[in-house]
Amino acid sequence: MPPGARARARAETSRAILDEARRQLAEQGAAALSLRSVAREVGMVSSAVYRYVASRDDLLTRLIIEAYDAVGERAEAARDPGASPRVQWRAVWRAVRTWALEHPAEYALIYGSPVPGYAAPAETIPAAGRVGLVLAAIVVEHGDPGAATGWPEVLRPDVLPGVPPALAVPAVVAWTQLYGTVGFELFGQYENVVVDRDAYFDAVADAAAASVGL
Repeated sequence: MPPGARARARAETSRAILDEARRQLAEQGAAALSLRSVAREVGMVSSAVYRYVASRDDLLTRLIIEAYDAVGERAEAARDPGASPRVQWRAVWRAVRTWALEHPAEYALIYGSPVPGYAAPAETIPAAGRVGLVLAAIVVEHGDPGAATGWPEVLRPDVLPGVPPALAVPAVVAWTQLYGTVGFELFGQYENVVVDRDAYFDAVADAAAASVGL
């Protein structure tokens, strides 16, 4: 097989493995993910799958990075730098929520309960920070430090480069509110409580925007 064809075949097989793993993730959850089961469903003997994925943890890491990158791309694409700060902020929040509702299993993988026996490696960090960096960029460009008072200085100084120190903690709080609000909706915590999910979500986004002086 020519080198180019070999590379394409390997890429196709790797993609088939990840697609099947994602399907099983949605059906059974991350804790039940099994390389043997994935191999069987894509028509491979279990020993052959290790030529593409080193371990279950390696498979989880790939799924996690892909999920973080996918929601990060949505957030980045949603931001229009020419729009008003509040419009930019709300658009990013809505993009994250929409992605989560479309991909609940992947959202649960990256923002839900930790997978037993798995520790995410450092290589997941850049992808994990993409949404936060989009929100931080809005704060850097438009946030008003005068809007935040009384917050303790409890963050690493390099965690949000460029964000005014007075806004660093409220920016992280707002980031947490985004994931918490989406997670509560996705996992059914608002049943019989919130009757208009869209309006409620926008109201929380706007309150978070106000907390960082937008």
